Amino acid sequence: MMTRDADKKREQMMMFSMDDMVPKDHMLRKIDRAIDWNFIYDLVEDKYCSDNGRPSMDPVMLIKIPFIQYLYGIKSMRQTIKEIEVNVAYRWFLGLDMLDPVPHFSTFGKNYTRRFKDTDLFEQIFSHILEQCMKFHLVDTSTVFVDSTHVKACANSKKMRKRIASQEALWYEEELKKEIMAKILDVRERKDKKSGLVFVFYKKIWEFVFLQKEWCWS
Repeated sequence: MMTRDADKKREQMMMFSMDDMVPKDHMLRKIDRAIDWNFIYDLVEDKYCSDNGRPSMDPVMLIKIPFIQYLYGIKSMRQTIKEIEVNVAYRWFLGLDMLDPVPHFSTFGKNYTRRFKDTDLFEQIFSHILEQCMKFHLVDTSTVFVDSTHVKACANSKKMRKRIASQEALWYEEELKKEIMAKILDVRERKDKKSGLVFVFYKKIWEFVFLQKEWCWS
């Protein structure tokens, strides 16, 4: 007998815990247990004003979002943001509930630029996280990608882990900066185009008024 109730629970109200929705053996659970994320606050403390300004994005979230992209090979930060919106495990990892808004890509880009531009902070933080993941065998280090080339890695070598983590962090940061810069240039181009249209609009109005005056005087 064919069942026709595939969508009958879409409007159903339920009470649940975000923690219950993420499998106990999920990779992000293992990573979250293995890494003490508090080290990030210490490294970026002087990049934030302690007693002034609007609340900003949590620096741990600012790192975890690109880490999700890196870990799962998502093609862009824009796509990563979209994936986070609908993925319960990603939301749990970031400390968001199902109703919390996910930071927009432009918000992420602005925060990244303000905290990490012209510093090596991002590379320090990201490479440390990768190194810890390698140490606890949470990422596959038999073959890793650095600048799109294969590098054979010994997971038990601390020196090798450190080198590979640093190279990966530098490579990934360059890719991230390219995407953020492309967004900035796109916004500027659209603003310039809009300004040009506004100028043409007012120029046409001025020409019309001037011609009207000439007609009245003639």
